[in-house]
Amino acid sequence: MSAAATRRLTTAQALVRFLAAQYTERDGVQHRLIAGTWGIFGHGNVAGLGQALVEYREAMPYHQGRNEQAMVHAAVGHARHLNRLSAQAVTTSIGPGATNLVTGAALATINRLPVLLLPGDYFASHAADPLLQQLEHPVEADVSVNDALRPVSRYFDRITRPEALLTSALNAVRVLSDPAETGAVTLALPQDVQAQAYDWPEEFFADRVWRVRRPAPDPAELAEAVRAIRAAARPLIVAGGGVHHSEAEPALKALVDATGIPVASTQAGKGALRHDHPADLGGIGHTGTAVSDALARTADLVIGVGTRYSDFTTASGTLFQHPGVRFLNLNITAFDAHKLAAATLVCDARSGLAALTDALAGHRVDAAYETEYRTGRARWEEAVEGAFRAADDSAVPTQTQVLGALDTVVGDEDVVINAAGSLPGDLHKLWRARSPRQYHLEYGYSCMGYEIPAALGVQQAAPDTPVWALVGDGTYLMNPTEIVTAVQENLPVKLVLVQNHGYASIGGLSESVGAERFGTDYRHRVADGSFTGAPLPVDLAANAASLGMDVLRAKTVRELREALSTARAATRPTCVYVETAPPGTALPAEAWWDVPVAEVSAREAATQARAAYERAVADRRRHL
Repeated sequence: MSAAATRRLTTAQALVRFLAAQYTERDGVQHRLIAGTWGIFGHGNVAGLGQALVEYREAMPYHQGRNEQAMVHAAVGHARHLNRLSAQAVTTSIGPGATNLVTGAALATINRLPVLLLPGDYFASHAADPLLQQLEHPVEADVSVNDALRPVSRYFDRITRPEALLTSALNAVRVLSDPAETGAVTLALPQDVQAQAYDWPEEFFADRVWRVRRPAPDPAELAEAVRAIRAAARPLIVAGGGVHHSEAEPALKALVDATGIPVASTQAGKGALRHDHPADLGGIGHTGTAVSDALARTADLVIGVGTRYSDFTTASGTLFQHPGVRFLNLNITAFDAHKLAAATLVCDARSGLAALTDALAGHRVDAAYETEYRTGRARWEEAVEGAFRAADDSAVPTQTQVLGALDTVVGDEDVVINAAGSLPGDLHKLWRARSPRQYHLEYGYSCMGYEIPAALGVQQAAPDTPVWALVGDGTYLMNPTEIVTAVQENLPVKLVLVQNHGYASIGGLSESVGAERFGTDYRHRVADGSFTGAPLPVDLAANAASLGMDVLRAKTVRELREALSTARAATRPTCVYVETAPPGTALPAEAWWDVPVAEVSAREAATQARAAYERAVADRRRHL
């Protein structure tokens, strides 16, 4: 009997070859699991993975990043747009290159989105010890800075011998492709092990398909869910990101069309129903619409579909106020399905919604309830029109009028990306999502600096789609570097850069909690130490141009619409820069959010804020 066939490669070469042969499959459609690798090279990965990516560059596309955190954001944007069926890898040097991954990894794991992290690590042999950039732990010699990635990874391993990769690589892709477990996956790669050769079994490099499951609901859970829905007088569906990940939008529409149950959406779930569907109520929670939050307060059954119920969604436990309110949660993870002491339907969103539709045949909510929420929808649509519309096209636009101008320009296929600042609140309340993938808000981690790199990842996933990154001045200053990558790779992303001279969101929050907007302006410091002088002479549009973008400056509503139309048609990276007029936001919050206020203070602003806080927190409920 002949020996099994082997191939002699370095560990890094073997990993690249292995990743290039991995696929996902759902509903009979295959996707490449690792579509490409982002990288910044330094000591710790240049001689290992760097050499392997050159060796197999035809099998594994490579993308050059400028900031390690941003590379993770780009990979996350790519994975989200492709419904988690395809992901990207990110490789970095040791030391600061590796620790710069932590924020991006947290974002990926919190949002349940797959990304493979391949940071370099110190010598497994300890041949060079201490190494440049090495953390020397006094009692645990096997600790490296990469251990900081453990709590934000869904799977972590340090590959200290070549053959250890045989098991760990399979575990890594198992987690990446599992809809119930996915998130950031880290394989820390000591730089000496990356370069070591080993005789790898040929089977390791064979094409491998990972089938993405659609688990059906348990019959007993389904029967209980149907009884709960039939008994409810005022049911409300809360659609989360799981609807999109499962591609369950048609199944949700079928259920709603059959039963008349209205739908409110989280930031991740917005677009689960098209905005003009008569049962779509828009966003829910602290940044929700008036009609969504009003119905949430009186709902006797809340049906969560693919949501993890963040504090923004529940208004920090104050939103669902019906005395007998109960919860029914359809989620692919039992961890999320059991939240709020809910009855559970642990299954794939599409499978579960289809089963509910079949089992509820003939059931429909009362006509008066439908009339009530449709009337509320109409009133809210008038509020949206008022926020979007400018009375004078020659005036400086407000922030909400910027969104109104964009609303007139985008098509159904466009993607709008945002993550932090005051824009998420306005978008959640006001944006009219026209397709399942149009509304792309990262609000699990609400990470400043996500938008521009995520736009690159989405543009790679959908090359012919207009992709818009909406950022304020604070977010832009956090992470503009991937503009250079967009120029290098000729990715025609569109950047809408809103200049409002400060932290609009946190400034408002600071005022509401008695912190008096301290430290939230980009202004000159004056004699008393406050920041109330003239705006700083910072030209962010010139900065974007210096990084290679085409820049269009718009001063009026009319100029803004024209610039946005030009940007949409552009074939290279283009920035629309606009300085907005106050107010920063046009519509107040419809529900509370818990940010504790100083219990004692000598300042009147804090004393008044504490009194308001105590009134609001009194409405909090523990749903048991």
